[in-house]
Amino acid sequence: MRSPIPDYLTEVLDTCTADVSGTVADYIPELAAADPDRFAVALVTADGTVYSAGDTEHAFSIQSISKPFVYGMALDRLGFDAVLEKIDVEPSGEAFNEISLEHDSGRPLNPMINAGALTAHALLSDDASPHARGEQVRSLFSDLAGRDLSIDERVAASELTTTYRNIAIANLLRSYEVFFDDPEDVVAGYVRQCSVSVTVTDLAMIAGTLANGGVQPSTGARVFSRPTVRQVLSVMATCGMYDAAGDWLTTVGIPAKSGVSGGIIGILPGQLGIAVFSPRLDRHGNSARGVVAFERLSHDMNLHLMDAPMVAHSVLRRREILGEEPETVTVLELQGDIQFTNAETVVRAVVDEPVTTRRVALDLTFVHSVLPVGRRMILEVLRRLLLDGHDVTLIDPDEHLPDPDVGDGRRPDVHRSVDDLLAASP
Repeated sequence: MRSPIPDYLTEVLDTCTADVSGTVADYIPELAAADPDRFAVALVTADGTVYSAGDTEHAFSIQSISKPFVYGMALDRLGFDAVLEKIDVEPSGEAFNEISLEHDSGRPLNPMINAGALTAHALLSDDASPHARGEQVRSLFSDLAGRDLSIDERVAASELTTTYRNIAIANLLRSYEVFFDDPEDVVAGYVRQCSVSVTVTDLAMIAGTLANGGVQPSTGARVFSRPTVRQVLSVMATCGMYDAAGDWLTTVGIPAKSGVSGGIIGILPGQLGIAVFSPRLDRHGNSARGVVAFERLSHDMNLHLMDAPMVAHSVLRRREILGEEPETVTVLELQGDIQFTNAETVVRAVVDEPVTTRRVALDLTFVHSVLPVGRRMILEVLRRLLLDGHDVTLIDPDEHLPDPDVGDGRRPDVHRSVDDLLAASP
């Protein structure tokens, strides 16, 4: 059986393609030349499984999506108190490039605006050259992505020619003694930070590292401590989408960060890392199509943080073959709450270890609840098993899946227990 998840992601892209609002970031020459019609999406589960669709091989600069991760690097290096003394965590309600500083101390209001990001970059090391700090950041993102990444030197050079406002902010920060390095060196290093080249799949894997509690899903290497992950995700939830953060949190409900090259990442702790790429930006500087795509994903997959149910440690409780030949049946016994990530493990179990018996049954006896996305995915699994030639049965004593129409009016047989199923066998 082929997984339905890539098909769904393709359908999301097809639906959102009609949105042609916004414009590319034209104040940086290299970004102004971006193809506005590029569009891609990727999901990475907490255990490292990747699903993607669209222009997944297209590389672009990470830009401001780098901010929460460099902030996390500073937290792990210096400790929470030392970083909080330099960078606050309050939403600014202002655009990313506003001069949002405390009136008395000059402390940036949060690490997601440019003032806070410049400060976090300066905290990485003392008296380091722009190239040295840039290498620190490149190495960090390579660890997060699980592969060696590079800095796009053309983007870095292009961005450095237009960075007057950041130099002004850095000079203000230096005047308040928030940091003591040369402001132009800090800005040059920060520009290199923003110029790390990634694909949408890299971004999803980077996001998946936070979703997995700071452990890179594919390599198993711990990149951030768990307290740092909690702090970073908290600030992303309240500040990651700038002056659209409140609207984002209420409608999408996923801690997120955007970048002016067109990327957006979202993290659902313990479940998913999500990334979308589309270069046209809305008035807040966020990818216009990316916002629409995230709204669709959140709605369809019940991903809003305030809606998320508890995730079972293993949704597939047991898999066994019962009965006598030639009427043996493969029984997949599920448990817990069936939402997207739990349903995805069922999909993967059937894809990775195909059913070899003619008859197959999904047993929902130990399932507590089935969310709408879980219903759709389970029914799609049943539909595809039917198309593969299997006789499909649903064991559903609590009627978690009433009227289990898998399409075209077809319904699997439904029994109340495994014993009833076996007793009904010819």
